[in-house]
Amino acid sequence: MVVGDQKGILLPDLSRYRSSIARLRGLRCLHTHLIEEGLNEEDLTDLALLRLDLMGTIVVDKKGLPRYYHLAHLLPINENGHGWRILKPIPYGQLQIKFDQLISALEEEFQRVQKTHSVKENKDRAILIHVSDSKAKIEAETSLKELSALANTAGVETVDKVIQKPKYINPRFFIGKGKLAEVVIRALQTGANLVIFDHELNPSQANAIANFTDLRVIDRTQLILDIFAQRAKSREGKIQVEMAQLKYLLPRLVKQDASMSRLAGGIGGRGPGETKLEIDRRRIKEKLHRLQKELKSIQAQRMQRRIKRRRMQLPIISIIGYTNAGKSTLLNTLTKSDILAENRLFATLDPTSRRLRFPSEKEAIITDTVGFIRNLPKDLMDAFSATLEELYEAHILIHLIDISNPSFPDHITSVEEILSQLQLIHIPILRVFNKKDLVSKEYVKQQCKRYNAIAISALKPETLLPLLEKTEKILGKLAYSKVFRSAV
Repeated sequence: MVVGDQKGILLPDLSRYRSSIARLRGLRCLHTHLIEEGLNEEDLTDLALLRLDLMGTIVVDKKGLPRYYHLAHLLPINENGHGWRILKPIPYGQLQIKFDQLISALEEEFQRVQKTHSVKENKDRAILIHVSDSKAKIEAETSLKELSALANTAGVETVDKVIQKPKYINPRFFIGKGKLAEVVIRALQTGANLVIFDHELNPSQANAIANFTDLRVIDRTQLILDIFAQRAKSREGKIQVEMAQLKYLLPRLVKQDASMSRLAGGIGGRGPGETKLEIDRRRIKEKLHRLQKELKSIQAQRMQRRIKRRRMQLPIISIIGYTNAGKSTLLNTLTKSDILAENRLFATLDPTSRRLRFPSEKEAIITDTVGFIRNLPKDLMDAFSATLEELYEAHILIHLIDISNPSFPDHITSVEEILSQLQLIHIPILRVFNKKDLVSKEYVKQQCKRYNAIAISALKPETLLPLLEKTEKILGKLAYSKVFRSAV
């Protein structure tokens, strides 16, 4: 029994009670309202957040005598727009509900509903969350669609999406407590074990949400880092990803271990918590230093390859663009190569170079690069600076754009903002719309005129001749060094 006052009840730590999100907590809360009101919003929020078997209140009259029970429990399927059911008031002394049977039946129904979702074993199921102050709902939906594609690339199944437009950001949970309660209910109903935020959370927010929901919580940056970790194949790519992960972890390690330092901090209390924190921080910094040295060695080797290319007196073309625009497919078609090309985000992380022969028999080096994405995490930008150095050697950038994607104008903006950050806008850029066969000819014509671009289908070699002619024409007009002029 827990005794509170008129302001509320302070519940003990519930972590030792059922922590699995797949089941109810195994606890019931029955409390008294000292005014004549039923269950309020706070009661229902706590019912969901704590995954209680039952939430109940005993209403008393003006004389302080008990009058009615007001009870509510969670539901396997939403009813009237809510994930709970509020029972009709029951007169005091006439409570005849068999709670054990009710809760057992509810849990069986929760498990049955969860099994109806076609998910593979050991595959994460995620609820995606976007918090926006924008009035345009389409922007939030577009952003969540991209997050869902990222989740799919990482091998995660999306079971639900949540959009909230709060008046202000909750500093503790990032989203409102009521919305967080809805997320817990949806996790129970769908069997979700993961929450992915379409934003970057600070460590305290991620911990608070995880502690309240018993769900794993990651943000957009962490998801992208995970994808890069899965996709990196070369030693260079793996080093760059590991460095980005360690930089992301370092400040969060400090926050996560702060509770340990409190246990053993202060004069006469320099204990294991603080020591462990310092050791972990030092190990991460030492590993970052080792990886940086190894990366510099690889950079030196890459520089040698670039010098060799210059001696070959060949112009360099780099294909850039938003992730999944079709860059690898274009390189394969132009050079008759078999580089991995998938309909997934970030299918290519490691730069690949091939020789390209123009119809006039002149040659060039053409390079495929890692795809860009909006709000690319800074740690990834820093870590992949070695890879992006390839772009500084380019004489022309082919900006490939997926014209079939309704968000392509935003993609163009994102890519060109990154080019500006990398100080690459001085290099000539040729905008090329890809996948023109997926939209109408009139639409292609309009967009090409608006963006001063040409259109192709990277899968169809017969559509690439205008691209080759335009590229060769631009290269022919460039007045670089004598070596470059003699090459073109």
